[in-house]
Amino acid sequence: MDTEERLRGLLMQGLGGDAAAYQRFLKELSAHLRAFLRRRLAQRPDEVEDLVQETLLAVHNQRHTYRADSPVTAWAHAIARYKLIDWLRAHAAKEARHDPLDDDNADALFSTSDSDAAEARRDLGRLLGLLPDRQRLPIVHMKLEGLSVVETAQLTGLSESAVKVGVHRGLKALAAKLRGMG
Repeated sequence: MDTEERLRGLLMQGLGGDAAAYQRFLKELSAHLRAFLRRRLAQRPDEVEDLVQETLLAVHNQRHTYRADSPVTAWAHAIARYKLIDWLRAHAAKEARHDPLDDDNADALFSTSDSDAAEARRDLGRLLGLLPDRQRLPIVHMKLEGLSVVETAQLTGLSESAVKVGVHRGLKALAAKLRGMG
C-alpha cells in the first residue's frame, strides 16, 4: 500500500471516530511532512521541526476541509506550503528589521503602504467572490498560491483541462467585470 492510500485510510478512519487511527495518521503524516519541508528548507534544517508541528496543528484544525475524493498529500502539502510561506515572510521581515537603512532603500521601503496592499487583497477577494467555484478555485490555487495544474486538479477534484478552462474563463470574466466598473 502506498503512502497516499495509507494516509487516506487512516484519516478517513480518524474522521470516523477512530482515535488510534487518527494518531497513526498524524504520526505518519509528520514523517511525510518532515521530508517535504526538509527539501524546501535545506539551508535551515533547524526550522523544519517547528514547521512540521505548525502544519500538523493546521491539518488538525482544518481536517473538516478535507474532501474524501482528493489526495491527502496534495491537501497536506497545500497547508504545509501556506505555513512555509508564512514562516518565510516572518523570517524575511525579521531580517529586514536588522538591516540598516540608507537613504536609497528607505525611500523604496516606505513608498508602498500596507493599507494599499490590504485594500488590494480585499478588492481581489470581492472580485473573485463573484466567480463560480469552477473558475475561482483554479485562479486562487494556480495564480495566487502558485500550484501547478496537476496539484490544482487534485485539490479541487476538477480535471486538468477543466482547471485550465476555469482559469481562462475566470480571468476573462474578471477582465469584463473590471471593464464594466471602469
